[in-house]
Amino acid sequence: MPRTRQELEQLERQCLAPYAQLSGASRGRQHPELAADWRTEYQRDRDRVIHSRAFRRLEYKTQVFLNGTGDHLRTRLTHTMEVAAIARGIARALKLNEDLTETIALAHDLGHSPFGHRGEHVLDRLMKAYGGFEHNRQSLRVVEELEQKYPGFSGLNLTWEVREGLVKHFDADAHPSRRAGFAAKHSSLEAQVANLADEITYYSHDLDDGLDAGLLRESELNERVSVWREAAGKVKREQGELPDECRRYFIIRTMIDEQVRDVVLTTEKLITRAGVQSADAVRLHPRPLVQYSPPRRKWNQEMRKYLHQNLYFSRQVDEANTRAVRILAELFNFYLAHPRALGELARKRIRREGLPRAVCDYLAGMTDRYVMQEHQRWLGTNG
Repeated sequence: MPRTRQELEQLERQCLAPYAQLSGASRGRQHPELAADWRTEYQRDRDRVIHSRAFRRLEYKTQVFLNGTGDHLRTRLTHTMEVAAIARGIARALKLNEDLTETIALAHDLGHSPFGHRGEHVLDRLMKAYGGFEHNRQSLRVVEELEQKYPGFSGLNLTWEVREGLVKHFDADAHPSRRAGFAAKHSSLEAQVANLADEITYYSHDLDDGLDAGLLRESELNERVSVWREAAGKVKREQGELPDECRRYFIIRTMIDEQVRDVVLTTEKLITRAGVQSADAVRLHPRPLVQYSPPRRKWNQEMRKYLHQNLYFSRQVDEANTRAVRILAELFNFYLAHPRALGELARKRIRREGLPRAVCDYLAGMTDRYVMQEHQRWLGTNG
């Protein structure tokens, strides 16, 4: 016989740490619904995220390199799946709620703009007078407002804990969302794990994509990036000489394994020292408890600086993204002048949200290629 929801909740109470967020202790949904028979609330949330249109569109949104420029380069969707896998592994090691952690990880980029962070920056600039744009805030907006699947409410009606995790994925102290029911100092440990797993994933795999694209060189990484040098030395000692592709794969894998190990061991020490015995005690603790050790944090800052200097603003990446965001800006201004060209749902939001926000929502939901198609359609050029 399959396990019922009640049996799954009982299993959580037996197996998870006292400071884990239990699905049976969820603060619920904004719109009450009958509970599922065979899934916990967070398993149900995970499935709603996976089946959302916003999740499917991530396949055609840029991570670093414009979507379609390489068969093996990561997209926003593959990045999201990798974040979820790493987050779930850390949560399991710490005896946290894996389902909640995975759901937050899968949802964290639902609101990401086309064309990666360059697209985000241009939308933020264009929306400066209207509240700005930030992709994590937009992810919350997607699950609370923009997805339209249910007859009784807008959004996906996710549990409070998942939405809290999306709020806390950005700096809640600097944003009025703290006044919207998420006023604790920090989020659950599950949300903190998802947040740090995002960082582990994108820096490690951006290195991988940069090497695959020929923009980064192993010899330079060995000289300038301590995280890489440590992992490369370990792989050589344990595996000897390897073919290029295999060697790079094992180095990246080792980097991730060492970072995960560091986070798990450091977090265990911080939790013990803090003496927290409940999920709410974690929320009230003055500092995040899911962290790197100080030496690992210093190494990661070194890697971040190197990637900004040598990959994110390299000529090949920068020129392509500059053209792309120019197209995005021109399309934004076109829709402001011609609101009837917006999609039907976007037009319906104009009265409630205002034209600039309706345009921003519409563009943020687009894939890279759809932006280019719409630019061609209305402005007669692909840039």
